[in-house]
Amino acid sequence: PSLLPLLLAKVHPPSPPLPERPATGSTSARVLDPRARLRACIDSHPVVILSKSTCERCAEVKKLFKSMCVPYFLLELDQAEDARGLERALSELTSETDVPVVFVKRRKIGGHGPTLKAYQEGRLQKLLEMNGSEGLPESYDYDLIIVGGGSGGLAAAKEAAKYDKKILVLDFVTPTPHGTRWGLGGTCVNVGCIPKKLMHQAALLGQAVQDSRNYGWKIEETVKHDWDKMTEAVQNYIGSLNWGYRVALRERKVTYENAYGQFVGPHRIKATNNKGKEKIYTAEKFLIATGERPRYLGIPGDKEFCISSDDLFSLPYCPGKTLVVGASYVALECAGFLAGIGLDVTVMVRSILLRGFDQDMANKIGEHMEEHGVKFIKQFIPIKVEQIEAGTPGRLRVVAQSTSGGETIEGEYNTVLLAIGRDACTRKLGLETVGVKINDKTGKIPVTDEEQTNVPYIYAIGDILEGKLELTPVAIQAGRLLAQRLYAGSNIKCDYENVPTTVFTPLEYGACGLSEEKAVEKFGEENIEVYHSYFWPLEWTIPSRDNNKCYAKIICNIKDNERVVGFHVLGPNAGEVTQGFAAALKCGLTKMQLDSTIGIHPVCAEVFTTLSVTKRSGGS
Repeated sequence: PSLLPLLLAKVHPPSPPLPERPATGSTSARVLDPRARLRACIDSHPVVILSKSTCERCAEVKKLFKSMCVPYFLLELDQAEDARGLERALSELTSETDVPVVFVKRRKIGGHGPTLKAYQEGRLQKLLEMNGSEGLPESYDYDLIIVGGGSGGLAAAKEAAKYDKKILVLDFVTPTPHGTRWGLGGTCVNVGCIPKKLMHQAALLGQAVQDSRNYGWKIEETVKHDWDKMTEAVQNYIGSLNWGYRVALRERKVTYENAYGQFVGPHRIKATNNKGKEKIYTAEKFLIATGERPRYLGIPGDKEFCISSDDLFSLPYCPGKTLVVGASYVALECAGFLAGIGLDVTVMVRSILLRGFDQDMANKIGEHMEEHGVKFIKQFIPIKVEQIEAGTPGRLRVVAQSTSGGETIEGEYNTVLLAIGRDACTRKLGLETVGVKINDKTGKIPVTDEEQTNVPYIYAIGDILEGKLELTPVAIQAGRLLAQRLYAGSNIKCDYENVPTTVFTPLEYGACGLSEEKAVEKFGEENIEVYHSYFWPLEWTIPSRDNNKCYAKIICNIKDNERVVGFHVLGPNAGEVTQGFAAALKCGLTKMQLDSTIGIHPVCAEVFTTLSVTKRSGGS
C-alpha cells in the first residue's frame, strides 16, 4: 500500500489521504472497504491516532505525543472519505465507539483516559522504546529539575549532585504587593525562621537588660531599640546565606536559574526570568518544592495598606503601633517580638489561638502575652482597611466585625500585619498540563509515602504536601532522603511522626508528638495519663518575674506501658529542651524511663525527670 506517515512535532497539518491498494483481479485501483483500510493503517505505522478534528480530548492526546516528539499517523475520521463507514469499522475492530483511539505498534492503548494513564504510569514510554525509540528523545537536558530553591529543594539538589547527576534548580520570588523580594534560600532563610529567631532574640535581650539591673548592672540611661540597626544586621546576615547557597550549588555543579518554572508538557518545563525571557528544558524527573506564601483577607485595602511576614523582616521603617491579624504561630511570634522591642501591639483573633497545637499550651501563651502588654481583640475579623495618612509609617483605620453578631469596631494603627495563614504555590505551575492532581480547595499535592505524585516522574516535598507538617527540617529531610532513594539505592523514607517543633513566642513553646486533644481522640480519655508541673527558671528568680508561668507536660498511653506520646514545654530555650527529648520519643520513651533519668541541676529540663502530679488527680 502507498502509505503517508505523518511526522508531527510542532504543527497540525491536514489529515492525509487514506491508503489505497489495487483490488484482486482488477487492473484499476479502487478504495478498500473501511475495515481493511483501518487495519492497513494500524499495521503499517508505529503510532496511529484515530481522531476528529473538532474533538478537544483528541487534541490533548495529539499534544501528548508532540510533547514527546513522537511521530504518529493521524486519521481524522470527520475529514476522511466514507466517514460513517470508518466509524462503523472502528467499532467492529476495537469495540470503541468514540475517539480518540490510540494504537502503538499494533497494540490498542485505548481512548483519552487510558492513554494518559498509560503515559503517567510509564507504560506508554516503555512500549515506544521497545525495538528503538522511533522519535523519542535519546536523552533529557537534566536528570532532575527542582522547582523551588527553598530549604527542601536545595537539600535535594545538593544530595542528588553527590551521585553525579545533572541537576537544575529553578527559583523565582514573585514580589509582594509592596514589592518585597529576596534571594535564594526560600521562606525560612529570607522571611521565616531565620529573621524571626533573630528578632525574637532582640526582644529577649531587651528583657535581659531589664533583668540585669537586679543582678547589679548599673544602666543609667533609658534603653531604646533601633529598628533600622536591627533590620540592617538581620538582612546582612541573610544576604551572606543567600550567597553561600549559590556558592554551594556551584561547587556541586548544580545549575541555578532565577526563573519561574511552568510545566508545558510531559518531561518539559518552561523557565521564565524576570525580563520575560523563556527557555524550555527537559528532565527525566522533576521535584516540586515551591512552598507557600501568605494569604490575604480579600477585603478593601488589604493588599494596598497591609503587610505580611514577607514584608516585615526587611521593613525600612519601624512599624509603630501595630495590629496583627491572625492567631497562627507566625502571628503570635511577630506580635511577641514587636511588643518585646517596645511597640504597642494588638492581636485580632477570629476564634482560637494556635489551631492544631495543644490548646492548654496555646491558652497559657496567650495569657502570658497579655500580662506582658500585648492586647487581644477576640472573635473579630477586619472587614475594611483605610489609609488616614500616608507615611513611614502612616496611619490606618481598621473596621472589624464580630464573628458572633453584627457588632463593628474601629481602631487606628500605624501598621497592619496579616498572618492568617499561607497558601500553597501550586496553582500557576502548569500541573494540569502534565496531569498532577492537587487538592482543589487548598492547592496541596497528595503524594505517596515516597513523596511521589500521581504522575510517576514528578515528586513533591515540603509545605505543599497534603496532610504533612509545614516545617523546614521536614522538607530538608524529605529532600535528602528522596535523592538517596532516586540515585543511591536507598529505601529509607521520611518519617513524619513525632516531629519536634518550637513556637518562638516570648514564652517559647516546644512540642513533640500528640497534643492532649489528639491523644484523647486517638486513645480515649480513660487510656491516657497527663503528668504536669509549673516551674520557675532559676535565672528569673532574682528579677522575681513570671513565677508559675513556665509549664511542663507529658501525655502517656496507659495501655502501652505509659509510653510518652506527647511532650510539651513552655519556658526559655524550649527548642533546645525539646530537641533532646524528641530523640527519646523516637526511641519509645516511657514514663518509667523518664523517672529513672537523673536530672541536671539547676536547669529547666530537669522538671521532666520528676513529674508526679497527674491532671486526673486534680492535685496542685
